Amino acid sequence: MKNLLPKTKNPFQSKSHGVLLRVPQISNYFLVLTLLSVIFTVSSCQKATYKTVYPTLSDGRYDSEFPYRNCSSELDDISKSVKKLYCLVEYDRYDYDESDALKIKNLSNNSFKKLAYNKGFFSESVHGTATIIYNVSGFVAVLTCAHIIDYPDTIISYFVDEHNQKTEIIQSVSLKKKQLNFIRDLPGDGTLNLIVADNTLDVAFLGNKFENVSENIRTFSYSTGKAEKLEWGSFVYIMGYPAGYQMVTRGIVSNPYTGKKGEFLLDALFNTGISGGIVLAVKDGVPNFELVGIAKTVSAKYKNVLKPEKDSYEEIFNPNVPYTGNLYVKLEKDINYGVTFAASIEAISDIYFDNKSEFTRQGFFLDSFFKSKK
Repeated sequence: MKNLLPKTKNPFQSKSHGVLLRVPQISNYFLVLTLLSVIFTVSSCQKATYKTVYPTLSDGRYDSEFPYRNCSSELDDISKSVKKLYCLVEYDRYDYDESDALKIKNLSNNSFKKLAYNKGFFSESVHGTATIIYNVSGFVAVLTCAHIIDYPDTIISYFVDEHNQKTEIIQSVSLKKKQLNFIRDLPGDGTLNLIVADNTLDVAFLGNKFENVSENIRTFSYSTGKAEKLEWGSFVYIMGYPAGYQMVTRGIVSNPYTGKKGEFLLDALFNTGISGGIVLAVKDGVPNFELVGIAKTVSAKYKNVLKPEKDSYEEIFNPNVPYTGNLYVKLEKDINYGVTFAASIEAISDIYFDNKSEFTRQGFFLDSFFKSKK
């Protein structure tokens, strides 16, 4: 039988099990069209999948899902404005015998100091979190919690009677000798003075005028948001200094924007030092961060404990030898981890505008920071 196949080699011919097969020739033009069609189809599928997986990215609400892309660079930038705030307070303490019968009316002059049988000294040192929100012409202002720096000028303790009820007789008087609020990254000693504080809402603004402020002193550059728009399950980042270490973690909002104060609850696991840490919500995906509040307190239980006159960092006691020094009652806090309260940005903004004249008098103009809240 005459072979009907061409004698020239066809690149689309192949052998299978010894039988010569003929594959139809396909033009290059057709191959290009086919490839383009496949690419378009895959691209369309990816776009459809993106919308299906992230259906709420453009709904104008705060996100309740984990961010869909990396945001480490944005968080790194934000971290440069979040600082550790130190507060050091020193007191002179005057102790009295019950037989002295010292009462409040006897404190009108300094004679009560001479009456004391013992004069002592003690100090308190705490740290929290503060965020730089203003840096103009050397004037630097930070946002933090009031309780970090809230130390009374005078502390009075009283004797108790046989029924353990407080009497009018004074046992000791402690007078504040010095208080320093400072951030080590600021020029000089980094001392900050109180501008305005609201102890009820637990919010404070500190500031000072510095010489030669470094460009590395970064201010928080993202917008303020609206805590009233937070919902059950809204996803947030919290950044601060729990246990003295700068950290960022995520949390979920519960019981959002309750009452006039606008306090809301987070499940963030934080420790002492987070007070003043910023709470950041994400709207329509990162990097759309908005400041919606600051973490102010963690749920805790308090108990009275007996402690020696000096703390462990001042003196190490031998556990095998009975302690014979003075004992003092101190309040100790047991933290309920995972229950963190936050102050809303609306409440913080109200404090500023209600006290704007005082801010202006001290040289701080924060309208631009709170412009979205005015």
